[in-house]
Amino acid sequence: MPSAEPAAEAAADESLPGWPLVEAFCEAIALERGASPHTVRSYRNDLAAYLRWAHRMQLDPLAVKHRQLRRYLADMDAAAYERTTINRHLSALRSFFKWLNVTGCTENDPAGALQGPSIPSKLPKPMTDAEASRLLEVHAAAAADAQQGTMSAAKELRDQALLEFIYASGVRVSEAASLRLADVDLAERTAKVFGKGSKERIVLIHDQAVAAMRAYLAHGRPVLLGSGASDAFFVSARGGRYSADSIRQMFKRTLAQAGLDRSYSPHSLRHAFATEMLDGGADLRSVQEMLGHASLSTTQIYTHVSPERLRAVHGRAYPRA
Repeated sequence: MPSAEPAAEAAADESLPGWPLVEAFCEAIALERGASPHTVRSYRNDLAAYLRWAHRMQLDPLAVKHRQLRRYLADMDAAAYERTTINRHLSALRSFFKWLNVTGCTENDPAGALQGPSIPSKLPKPMTDAEASRLLEVHAAAAADAQQGTMSAAKELRDQALLEFIYASGVRVSEAASLRLADVDLAERTAKVFGKGSKERIVLIHDQAVAAMRAYLAHGRPVLLGSGASDAFFVSARGGRYSADSIRQMFKRTLAQAGLDRSYSPHSLRHAFATEMLDGGADLRSVQEMLGHASLSTTQIYTHVSPERLRAVHGRAYPRA
């Protein structure tokens, strides 16, 4: 039955049957699909859990049958794993066995037709415009201290610019973290970001975000860099790239300072951006392009959290309403 990963088990993963192929698969998705380090780490952890289960069950992990994988999912369910977690493990197994087939490592694919547990639809909880404004006020006071040249003021300017950028453009936190100086054109109020699968798109930035980003570039970034150099737009206090994990930690601290729900994440600003765009009359296709969604169905979920837009559309289409 699947269990948490103790340190001793994690250290022993490399000796498990099938581990070299897991590592080769993770390297392949990083190089060929452009998967992020976070995605690769998730695949590696999920597949390691499967290998440990197969080892405990005395099964060849590359030659299991359909019914045996169903037992693996049943064991996770019995261990009270969330349905989303079970489906994530199944997705990792599907990708892994598909890669094994393509590369000729095995002809066995027990995961291809396997169905995971159904998940009830859950609407995202976007920040309201008022909540987003409260969040953005936390670091705004740094603008008055922009000339100080202190490390503290520099961090405030960076965090203000970053939050304004996410809310103005709807980018993912990973896209903000990987933003380069050369990707930003503040004169044109645009930025080039690279989304999932390294797909490139251009996002627009409004005046307030541009002002915050200019202040950061003029008075914050030079202090953070010191005598170093970096092509990253947002840099850490050590002069390196401001990582996605560090941004998430900063976001949680800012939520606490603003007195907001701690369950929010940087993605909540992305949700808020999409909802505000739809409430403002933007069409779904345009919002899809702005968010970098591959499928319109992903964007359509925001129509369920925008009742104001539905009322406006209903009123225009049916005047007697």
